Amino acid sequence: MVRSQGEKLLTIGDFAATEGVGVETVRFYQRRELLRTPVRGGGIRHYGPEDVRRLRFIKRAQAAGFTLEEIRELLDLDAGEDRSRARALAKARVEALDVRIAELQRARDALRRLASACGEGSVGPCPILASFDV
Repeated sequence: MVRSQGEKLLTIGDFAATEGVGVETVRFYQRRELLRTPVRGGGIRHYGPEDVRRLRFIKRAQAAGFTLEEIRELLDLDAGEDRSRARALAKARVEALDVRIAELQRARDALRRLASACGEGSVGPCPILASFDV
């Protein structure tokens, strides 16, 4: 289906495919009110360029580490110009990512030590397996 201005309307499957998500993901986002649920036209729901832009926004924000609640707020901000709130959300996300990165680095370092202690040909219990068996 094509709108009069040349805008191609997409079925839910084609819409989901624009950002490599499944139809159930689109429906999940609709239930969470991140995406609108279009009115059926001729028995089929159709999605337009604004829907694609919004889905792309959601996926990019997720890739940046934002939660769905934070994305909802960012989407609300997207309609306005509240740069200070958007900046505050981004700074909070950076801080949370820094904490997670530090945790992952500690886990990596511990695993490196265990792998080194395990050594090939050693006798006795493997330190890696023993560390997980509490």
